[in-house]
Amino acid sequence: MSYQKPKGTNDLLPGTSEKWQFVEETARLIFRDYQYEEIRTPIFEHYEVISRSVGDTTDIVSKEMYDFYDKGDRHVTLRPEGTAPIVRSFVENKLFGPEFAKPYKTYYMGPMFRYERPQAGRLRQFHQIGAEAFGSVNPAVDVESMAMALDFFKQLGINQIRLVINSLGDKATRSAYRQALIDYLEPRSAELSEDSKRRLHENPLRVLDSKDKKDQAIVADAPSILDYLSAESKEHFETVQTMLNELNIPFEVDSNMVRGLDYYTNTIFEVMSEAPGMGAQATICAGGRYDGLVEELGGPATPGFGFAMGIERVLITMEAEGVVVPVINEIDAYVVGIGEQTNIASLKLVQAIRNFGFSADRDFMDRKAKAQFKTAAKLNAKLALTLGETELAEGVVNVKSMASRKEKAFPLSDIYERFDEVYDEMMIVMFDE
Repeated sequence: MSYQKPKGTNDLLPGTSEKWQFVEETARLIFRDYQYEEIRTPIFEHYEVISRSVGDTTDIVSKEMYDFYDKGDRHVTLRPEGTAPIVRSFVENKLFGPEFAKPYKTYYMGPMFRYERPQAGRLRQFHQIGAEAFGSVNPAVDVESMAMALDFFKQLGINQIRLVINSLGDKATRSAYRQALIDYLEPRSAELSEDSKRRLHENPLRVLDSKDKKDQAIVADAPSILDYLSAESKEHFETVQTMLNELNIPFEVDSNMVRGLDYYTNTIFEVMSEAPGMGAQATICAGGRYDGLVEELGGPATPGFGFAMGIERVLITMEAEGVVVPVINEIDAYVVGIGEQTNIASLKLVQAIRNFGFSADRDFMDRKAKAQFKTAAKLNAKLALTLGETELAEGVVNVKSMASRKEKAFPLSDIYERFDEVYDEMMIVMFDE
């Protein structure tokens, strides 16, 4: 019987994993510039952490979670998104305490799980990079977060993007708008898709997010949430726009844009890819403000703002824009051992080189010298060290610069005791050419 990976998952093989490392390392560097520090939470959480945060009526909780009862009869779930676990950790570890800087800035990266129909950029195990800032209602936090996300894409070489923003207002706004939306949609309910009919009274804002063409035509003329913003929410959203303009960050407002999670309030945003062929997977980053979520999970009233992006979608976008990921895979030295007698000495040599902090490899397949030199060239080795049975008897090794083809014999003891100097000497020979 041959086993296959579970549906909706991927094996990340060498050649691909380097691209992932590049994306992750770029995020770490950019986020560090903005004073965000990494947090790592468990891959599974108590069911209530997600259902209370994300919302019982959302598709994530009602249809997509990998939840189960463990052997202690605890209801747990694989995490379907990153914010709720971060908030749970923030509350549990009292990161709101006076000893911590405000806003408290943190980022995360790792796998998330949702049971949905797999397609390009949408898997059952997918990976997110996200950032959260706790403790400030200042609209500047909203704008700085968006700027950081855009900086990240720019650093990756992704340029064909646009920033779309909206406001979902506060509780008073949502309550007034919810009723207005129900009043608008009810007379047309017979024409709505089955999903939207169900959502109409459970969570009417989600109807605005429907992908059904008929639903989209109906909601095109729906009342705008921006007309229902409370004075405070209106001022917050106007300040966000002013700040984006001051930073010369282009954006557009889409009053029909909502988020699939119940915890969002006030500013929300999406970064959309304009690259050819992105289609339905055009949203590559999304987030917003969630000023009631810390309280919901038992913490003190603490405003928050955050975003997340799927690594799979980021890589699809890079491919669509023709971004070439720099591959750093060169090797400093390759040991060519000729003859059975050199096996132990080759092992000692390659380890000695590594002990000096250089990258090195050797042949393990007892191949002829020609095949080993071919491998050294394929690996872009800077130096090739040849050790045959004669050299071994004489206590020497031939060191060759692969670029200049210059060769020089060194005592074996030089490799063990001062390989860094040998390396520098052979590099000078190469550059003198």
